[in-house]
Amino acid sequence: MGAAFGPGPLTPAVKWLLIANVAMFLVTLFAPALVAPLGLQPAAVIGRWRWWQPATYMFLHADIFHILFNMLALWMFGVELERLWGTVFFAKYYAITGIGAGLCTVLVSLLPLGGVSERMYVAMTIGASGAIYGLLLAYALYFPHREIYMYFLFRVPVRIFVVIVGAIALLSSISNSQGGMAHAAHLGGLLVGWVYLKSGNVSLHPIAEIKYRYLKWKINRVRKKFDVYSGGRADDVNRRIH
Repeated sequence: MGAAFGPGPLTPAVKWLLIANVAMFLVTLFAPALVAPLGLQPAAVIGRWRWWQPATYMFLHADIFHILFNMLALWMFGVELERLWGTVFFAKYYAITGIGAGLCTVLVSLLPLGGVSERMYVAMTIGASGAIYGLLLAYALYFPHREIYMYFLFRVPVRIFVVIVGAIALLSSISNSQGGMAHAAHLGGLLVGWVYLKSGNVSLHPIAEIKYRYLKWKINRVRKKFDVYSGGRADDVNRRIH
């Protein structure tokens, strides 16, 4: 079987995410004052009502190596996932894992963990690593035994390569003095990605999702009594996770 470099041409969502991240990196390089209002600081989210920070923080990066590793992982794993899922589902998954990772950071900072929570509450977290970890998890779930050439020398299963790339992204994201509190975001991206994929297609609208789950529950009850086929939304036949 022949070898190939990378996943192929850029897909639409990955292309625009790369552009957005690089553009914001250049903007903050010349206007570093934007990091404070756009980065994720739990104290600012809660105390100053900067509710946009769990979304904007993932478009900021600390240095060239930070953005390089994150964007490399986005390209390598995101392109194939977008082809598999489609642009809409991929963009939604990326947003949910990134924002979810940010919210996990805020929640952990409120836990009674002593000095750890106190430092996390005032620390600034930036980077796309939360969403990237969500992509790494998804790729490992879909292609756990696929083999690739690492550094063009070592042939390793994707699940091992994902662990290595994830570790590099983690070390890169905590390389600066204020990055030590980013662990919750990475773990949050993994957790949110796992829950989201394992629970099926989750709507972005909580009320609509609750209504849908309630309807499914009622249908299943009727099915037990009358052996009625359990249907659902039109896209149920194209479930991405079984």
